[in-house]
Amino acid sequence: MFNFRTYLNCLIISLLLLGATAAVSAQTPDATPQTANAHPTAPAPEPAAARFGAVIPTEPVPAQTPQTLRPTPDLLRLGVDNGRAVTLSMNDAIRRALENNNDIEIARDDVRLAETQLRVLQGVFDPIFSFSPTYSRSTRPQGTSLGGAGSSGTVSGSNFTYNTSVTKEFDKNGMSVTGFFNNQRQTTSSSFSSFSPSYSSDLGVRFQMPLWRERKIDRTRRDIRIQRKFLEQSDADFRRRTIEVIAQVQNAYWDLVFALRDQENRVANLSLSRENLRRVEAQITVGSAAPLARAEVLTELSNREAEVLSATQTVSSAENNLKQLLLREAQDADWGAQIVPTDKPNFDDTPVSLPDALTEARANRPEMRRLQLARDINDVNQEFAKDQLKPRINLTASYTNTGLAGSPLQSGSVTSPLIAGSAAANTNADAFLLNEVNRLRGLQGLPVLTPPTITFNTSPPADLIGGYGRNLVNTLKFKTNEYSVGVTIELPFKNKTAQANLAAAQISRHQIDTQARQTEQSIELEVRNAAQALETARQRVLTAREARKNAELQLAGEQKLYQVGRSTTFVLFSRENTLANARNAEVRAETDYNKALANLQRATSSTLRANNVIIDTPTVP
Repeated sequence: MFNFRTYLNCLIISLLLLGATAAVSAQTPDATPQTANAHPTAPAPEPAAARFGAVIPTEPVPAQTPQTLRPTPDLLRLGVDNGRAVTLSMNDAIRRALENNNDIEIARDDVRLAETQLRVLQGVFDPIFSFSPTYSRSTRPQGTSLGGAGSSGTVSGSNFTYNTSVTKEFDKNGMSVTGFFNNQRQTTSSSFSSFSPSYSSDLGVRFQMPLWRERKIDRTRRDIRIQRKFLEQSDADFRRRTIEVIAQVQNAYWDLVFALRDQENRVANLSLSRENLRRVEAQITVGSAAPLARAEVLTELSNREAEVLSATQTVSSAENNLKQLLLREAQDADWGAQIVPTDKPNFDDTPVSLPDALTEARANRPEMRRLQLARDINDVNQEFAKDQLKPRINLTASYTNTGLAGSPLQSGSVTSPLIAGSAAANTNADAFLLNEVNRLRGLQGLPVLTPPTITFNTSPPADLIGGYGRNLVNTLKFKTNEYSVGVTIELPFKNKTAQANLAAAQISRHQIDTQARQTEQSIELEVRNAAQALETARQRVLTAREARKNAELQLAGEQKLYQVGRSTTFVLFSRENTLANARNAEVRAETDYNKALANLQRATSSTLRANNVIIDTPTVP
């Protein structure tokens, strides 16, 4: 469609240029006559300021020689091998980030560390086997004949114990059970001992269970329950960090897509300028255009070359930002590769539903899950603090079965020192007394007393004679045993520590509730802003597409006018720049729409579902 206003503007500009050229030519007396359209030495046209009384220099502009096209600006990026390209879709970029991103790896290790800490605390409930062998030997002096020292005056012996036990604590009711099997082998030189060596064993069980305080929760069980919540919190943090990294990858990917498209548009615009320079040079050669037109084209050509170089710098920065998210090592070979995105920006004309986005954010945001877990941890702390206010009442019980066996030191019967009569009078007080009585009786003519014969049976029972095997048999007969049952009661008078801990837990709960309100407000703000940004980007795409279509029509019409001499180079360049900017605006709007969509998914924590990413939930034992 013919635009009369555009035609009139072009006509006025052409007349002004021709008038200015003629005026300058008239002021140059030595100028060589030229054809009407050839101006190889024409000075610059009269500026508009001359028409308002400004002083205009009258020196002629030196003659210009035809310009040869200089090479296109180098699009190579420093440190990047353009011959080594890595094609990358959005899904590939997300996959590589999940595998290699260092932030995700740190968050994944936090989950593993929490799992390890939980297993450390649960190790308290593992059965504990104990074995403690001990050997001792002693030689001790004896001050009396009752010590069994004999003529040496000392008693020596050895003692070898090897005790074993298995202890198990239970999680549900705080009960602990210990089964033990204690053994002893003893030797002695005492004359009063029946066995040497002797073997004894104790087989039994000890039991303890709280009846009030620490029955439902104690410090160990509290720590384990809290650590389970910490593990779930670390999983929520890992999901949040994963969502953030995926959103960063999406934004960096679309930034690179835009940078490459922008570079392509700038290069295409530069190609138009180079073609215009060829056309103008041809016109100047045949005399259909003034040399002044060459300066205008060269100025525009330089400006567009600068835009291409700036666009190349933007591509390099966007590519490096994406590589940082995808590569694990600083020495990775792909730092020198050229990334070629294969996905194009998507667009959906459906308006954003803010209520649905807010509902999804409240249900899925890891921050809300983390705060709920913080409440659960606080409940555990309050429960433990309240339990510590109770009296401690523990039930204790034990049962022990004992066995004994050994090798007897002497067997049969022995005669008492009293029976020995005068033979033992020098060493035994009873024998001395008997001798004195018989001496006095003899002086009085009385018969001598005949001492009774007293024998002592030194042979132990037959079932106690033997070695360690007989000791075990006697132990397992359960004939000799001991058992006990008791209760331990502790009544705290003030228990300030437990009261202070309970007060601190209640204050902490109030802080958690306040923090939850702050987080809910932050989520509300973030979702609303993200939804508005997406809706704005959607409308921008629609308007940018219309602007690009109209700019294409304007440039096509201007090119036709220029070809028939009804337009100027300045207007043509303006139309080309307008189209280039419109195309960039359309690409920018499309990539901004995809970035806004990624940010809304992050704000509602739907990133994992939207990108088919599945995260295994750690098993909490």
